[in-house]
Amino acid sequence: MNEKNPNYTMPAEWEPHEAVWLAWPYDEITFPDRVEKAEDVFVEMIKALEGSERAELLVLDDEMKERARVKLAAAGVGDDVVRFRETDYADVWLRDTGPIFVRDGRGGKVITKWIFNAWGGKFPELLKDGEIPGKISRWKDLPLVKADAVVEGGAIDVNGAGVCLTTEQCLLNENRNPGMKKGDIEKFLGDFLGVRKTIWLGDGLLNDHTDGHIDELARFVSHGTIVCAFEEDENDENYAVLKANYEILSDATDLDGKPFNIIKLPMPHVRYDGGEKAPVSYTNFYIGNTVVLAPVFNDENDRLALEILAKCLPGRKLVPIDCSDIIYGGGAVHCMTQQEPL
Repeated sequence: MNEKNPNYTMPAEWEPHEAVWLAWPYDEITFPDRVEKAEDVFVEMIKALEGSERAELLVLDDEMKERARVKLAAAGVGDDVVRFRETDYADVWLRDTGPIFVRDGRGGKVITKWIFNAWGGKFPELLKDGEIPGKISRWKDLPLVKADAVVEGGAIDVNGAGVCLTTEQCLLNENRNPGMKKGDIEKFLGDFLGVRKTIWLGDGLLNDHTDGHIDELARFVSHGTIVCAFEEDENDENYAVLKANYEILSDATDLDGKPFNIIKLPMPHVRYDGGEKAPVSYTNFYIGNTVVLAPVFNDENDRLALEILAKCLPGRKLVPIDCSDIIYGGGAVHCMTQQEPL
């Protein structure tokens, strides 16, 4: 292990949190004619997390803070639930732009900052959000370590026991880490996140501008169980990709050579107003301390997906979050949240 990376480990998402980091929505390009609806979704999420964990909420200025405070108060959210952080930022996608929190060998909390290149250079106006981990490091007085690789939080999922899920389409993409091989990426994941085994899926959903983020494909719900987006309709554009990923997971094993329990999640069939297929799935949930925020899309499969997730994550209240407007920004619940472990 590199001396500057003293046994860092990334906790699984279901391990205890101190807070969840969010950024108040405001951009009309991200949410065309939908900013107010996006604000309402944030109020709904924060309200659902009340009693589970504190929300650390980025706002641009006093005016935005007051707007958010009024909306939250109208929903009955107490002042003690939210800590406002005034700063300049471009967008809401803190899963990718925010820090990835880890623990060092002594149990201390550390912030890892990876290179953020706006999903392969697609959105240069968002590049400034790569500075958010440094800001949080200063606010929280936590050590910051920098990893010289492009890795977004939505591109990885860990089980807290040494295993990581990711995709070749994202982390091996020439627009992310040109010239790097699997072994190079795995070394970064090992040095900075404590990953000892990486399970590589292939491609992601059609029209996904993140180039195959894992949090739209497969997620750990326990050390040995993975929920996997699966399409039953052979004529669907995502059928072949999701079938291939399911087969990879079915053949995968943990560090002891034991197969994982793979549970299929149905796919929502959502299209944007213009008819383009939306890159959404039910795996984009957030696991809080006492609740699970689960995306729904006014789709016929919403109910079945919620039933499956409730069985996979017992002991937590499952709260459906309507992401029908949020998806116009290209993500859902998990993409907008970043947990800070205790």
